[in-house]
Amino acid sequence: MLKFLNGNQKNFEKKLRFILDKRKIVQKSKSKDVKKIINYVKKNGDKALLQYEKKFSKIRTSSKSIKFSKNEIKKISSKTSKKLKRSIDLAYNRIKIFHKKQRSISFKYKDKYGNELAYKYTPIESAGVYVPGGTASYPSTVLMNCIPAIVAGVKNIFMTTPALGKKINPAIIYAAKKCGVKEIYKIGGAHSIAAFTFGTKTFKKVDKIVGPGNAYVAAAKKEVFGEVGIDMVAGPSEVTIVADKFADPHWIASDLIAQAEHDIYSQSILISNNLKLIKKVCKYLKDQIRDLPKYQIASKSLKNYGLAIYSKNYKSILDIVNEIAPEHLEIDVKNLNYFRKGVKNAGSVFLGKFSPEAVGDYLAGPNHVLPTSGSAKFSSGLSVNDFLKRQSLIKMSKTGIERLGSSVINLAQHENLEGHANSVKVRIKKD
Repeated sequence: MLKFLNGNQKNFEKKLRFILDKRKIVQKSKSKDVKKIINYVKKNGDKALLQYEKKFSKIRTSSKSIKFSKNEIKKISSKTSKKLKRSIDLAYNRIKIFHKKQRSISFKYKDKYGNELAYKYTPIESAGVYVPGGTASYPSTVLMNCIPAIVAGVKNIFMTTPALGKKINPAIIYAAKKCGVKEIYKIGGAHSIAAFTFGTKTFKKVDKIVGPGNAYVAAAKKEVFGEVGIDMVAGPSEVTIVADKFADPHWIASDLIAQAEHDIYSQSILISNNLKLIKKVCKYLKDQIRDLPKYQIASKSLKNYGLAIYSKNYKSILDIVNEIAPEHLEIDVKNLNYFRKGVKNAGSVFLGKFSPEAVGDYLAGPNHVLPTSGSAKFSSGLSVNDFLKRQSLIKMSKTGIERLGSSVINLAQHENLEGHANSVKVRIKKD
């Protein structure tokens, strides 16, 4: 079920890179189609949204149906079971506590010349949250994308989810209500991203768009970046698990399956220095997956993108991990500290046998919106800072401009920018 690679053999790096890049090739660019959609929505607003809903969802409706009414929100959210409400409330509180600890602090100081220098954090005014519908309809997506914005101080949070003519998940609406979302729209796809970007009669224009989606949504977010901010362009979800002979193969198999059931393009990777463990995990994968409700999805994911890697020692395993730069990284080995210190590239790290990735998806506290496809080498997961703007402030004193001005002039003239130099000269010119 899992492809096997020996990390100690020649051409290992080449073979690994081929497998890692395979998903990128499959995820073909949708940019050409998406550009047309975006431009049409920009020009035609609600009319375009309704036309695309008719085309893609086979739904005929009016502009009045684009947005959930207050009564609809109240009625639908009330259908959420008490048990599920308690779990959502618990997750909300834990995620919020963690994100409150991320708050950046503005600062200012005076240097020895009396110049005032400062750094100021200001929340963006509005955010649009995209929540997938259909089989991937998760209240956890609402919480993870809204709470950092709430903590940052974003005043207006809006949400959209594919819901026209579809049965909506009440838990999504309950979570949105819990987060104080101002308006909820019933539109999905690339056209909803365009609507958030430019605004329509119904859709509010936002400063930043966050949230996961299919290939069209990802392409649309990439296309509108610059007109609005975005969180990231995320690919299919992934996990890498490092385990040694002390790990429980049953547990490791279940964690690989948990990732695989997300999507047929999800990637589950096991790395171990113990061949017996790898063999046991592969056996238990076959046993456990049989009764899985999402058997078809998980089996395709494991068959096409699942991978077992054998490598003889911790150092070589660590090198492989940092090269993969996984979205999620589970470490189930005796010497946890070695990896705690050595892992440089990973979206989120789960340490020890009692830390399955699933707890991070829901309520551990850290955000589950994480970099994928190796982008953990240069980017991070969603945080409060993603909803804050950073401003630098400079107030020069008379002494300051006089004492520092000559160096500014030297630098400006070196760069052949005489206008820059002169703007300082006029301020320090002696009578």
